Amino acid sequence: MMKSAIALIGAAVAMAAAPASAAGDVERGKAKSAACAACHAVGGDWNKPLQPEYPKLAGQHADYLATALTSYKQGDKSLIGRKNAIMAGQAAALSAQEIQDLAAYFSSLPGPLHVKR
Repeated sequence: MMKSAIALIGAAVAMAAAPASAAGDVERGKAKSAACAACHAVGGDWNKPLQPEYPKLAGQHADYLATALTSYKQGDKSLIGRKNAIMAGQAAALSAQEIQDLAAYFSSLPGPLHVKR
């Protein structure tokens, strides 16, 4: 019993020390992005969303995208308060790793976003 308790404590410490999600993989994100293209990439151009109020994803900061997708996934539990029925439905099925992968892919694309200096 003591060995089991020590093993459980060790596993809990390892989980707490590990990052919540590994860094995103651009290729896996690209493979997962097909559903996003319907609204965010007219003609396959990630700088041309279907509607002007839809965000451009190309070149957006990965941490921003991951935070936004996570917030849509959390819905009413989100501290940020992103609420959109379509995005909530899309994000609901994404794992934390898939969110990181999508964020890595979109941030790797050339886009109009830049930092003012």
